[in-house]
Amino acid sequence: MDLELRHLRTVRAIADEGSLTRAAAALGLAQPALSSQLRRIEQALGGPLFDRDHTGARPTLLGELVLERARVVLPAMRQLQEDAVRFANSWNRVRRFRLGATHGPLLGALVDRLAAAEPAAPVSTHTSWSVDAISSLLAAGRLDHALIGVCGESSPPRETELVWQTVGVDPVFVMLPEGHPLAGEDEIPLARLSHEAWTDVPGDGCFADCFTAACARAGFTPLSVFETDTASCVHLVQVRRAVGLCRATFPPTP
Repeated sequence: MDLELRHLRTVRAIADEGSLTRAAAALGLAQPALSSQLRRIEQALGGPLFDRDHTGARPTLLGELVLERARVVLPAMRQLQEDAVRFANSWNRVRRFRLGATHGPLLGALVDRLAAAEPAAPVSTHTSWSVDAISSLLAAGRLDHALIGVCGESSPPRETELVWQTVGVDPVFVMLPEGHPLAGEDEIPLARLSHEAWTDVPGDGCFADCFTAACARAGFTPLSVFETDTASCVHLVQVRRAVGLCRATFPPTP
């Protein structure tokens, strides 16, 4: 038998009342039922907790040890319950925002907007390269909102479980090194970059498949695609090892 809080309350009641008869009345139990429960508690704890005779019940040395710990544990558990109820009641009255997102510029902007609009509301963030991981946390109730990206007409993940709303539509930008022959163009047909290696950030969403399909429609297969973090993507472009697939992440420099 595992010791439970109700067992400690039983032991304390017997000690407070000084007899099983009075303890049973205080606990609303029949005396035989209380005696059986005490025997099970004593078996679980390894020895008798009370010396009993016609004058009443007095704690043994083991009983004193258990009572000493019970006097600490029982008030602490009661305080924990009261604090938890108080916190839950106050938390339900305060707005909170648990945000999840794949890596990108929108999350920082959203946190800034929320902090300005709801200065008293707690805001927490969780980021991942995995669209599926973010969506799973949202579906499990561990996030309140999520920011992810999908390509074109692709459906968002867990569409039957979650409600998605479009908050923005971004073109796909190409990051080119300074001096690249196409750097001055406003728009670049994909086929004109068929001889380039590519770099972008990793992810398990639809983007990689959509990019491969777009290249196929343009008549070529990408030479190679380096998946790495944003800083490494920028470096590979700067040293002319690849061109980058990206969003407009940084504000223009003055």
